[in-house]
Amino acid sequence: MTTHATPPVLGIPGATAELSERLRDGLARVDALLEQVVDHDDPFIAGASAHLVEAGGKRFRPLLTLLAAELGDGINDDVVSAAAGVELTHLASLYHDDVMDEATVRRGVPSVNTAYDNSTAILVGDLLFGKASELVAGLGAEAVLIQAQTFVRLCSGQIRDDRACPDDVDPVDYYLGVLADKTGVLIATAGRYGVMFSGGSPETVEIMRSYGEKVGIAFQLADDLIDIASEADDSGKIPGTDLREGVDTLAVLRFRAQADPSDATDARLLELLDGDLTDDAALTEALGLLRAHPALAQAREETYAVAREAQALLDPLPHSDAKKALQALAMSVVDRVG
Repeated sequence: MTTHATPPVLGIPGATAELSERLRDGLARVDALLEQVVDHDDPFIAGASAHLVEAGGKRFRPLLTLLAAELGDGINDDVVSAAAGVELTHLASLYHDDVMDEATVRRGVPSVNTAYDNSTAILVGDLLFGKASELVAGLGAEAVLIQAQTFVRLCSGQIRDDRACPDDVDPVDYYLGVLADKTGVLIATAGRYGVMFSGGSPETVEIMRSYGEKVGIAFQLADDLIDIASEADDSGKIPGTDLREGVDTLAVLRFRAQADPSDATDARLLELLDGDLTDDAALTEALGLLRAHPALAQAREETYAVAREAQALLDPLPHSDAKKALQALAMSVVDRVG
């Protein structure tokens, strides 16, 4: 099987040319391993398994694994295997997400559920989870335990994401907890593995676990803001998807907490948010009102604050090119929102 994916262009501010070259070489090794692992004797299974690998993507999680390895003795075969295992776990979750979301496009190509069908997407997602576990099993019992715990939290986060916040729980706390599980935990594992398998200290492993979870939360918060604040051609994603689906992200939660029903503008936005936003005109109006409300700027500042918290976690580490790049990476995931 021949895939067409190439390692993405690295865009980490602050990364030296030497560090970027090592990371680029590492990503090429990860891509080669992914190509090998998703291949199958059955051409149909091989094609469906490779569908999103061939589509490319940012490879953000394996990049973090490789970058974290620079805090230890550098990239080696185990680090590459761990990075590929993390990316396979991520890809498997996307197969399932697209079925749940009834998506039609992923990474610029038809989603697997569209290109094939829902049953195939679910089963191939399961197969990729199995392939990820197979890779991780070669790294030892502790890695297997971390993989299992990560998978449990991924599923828990997705389940809770599809449920309304319980009445006795703060909505923002619930929302941030969901993000920590469904997005943060796998990025945390990516950073954790990079240090573990490059001979880094247990203290550094824990720093990268905490850092990765914060970066994952910031990453998802930024995506949620982009869904509100961007035009369709800025990100390739139709704005207002979360609003249309009735998902209250941070800006909406902050708006609801401070909305004044006696104010005509606030009352109108509340009416729209609680109504039917499948109508394009209603969605456009809701987006315009939310973009103009101070809650959006508040949510943006909170998103940047999470990125700064991630940066601060790196303070105990000695100065290095890798530390500088990790600090820049934390901010780059939120700079997308402007």
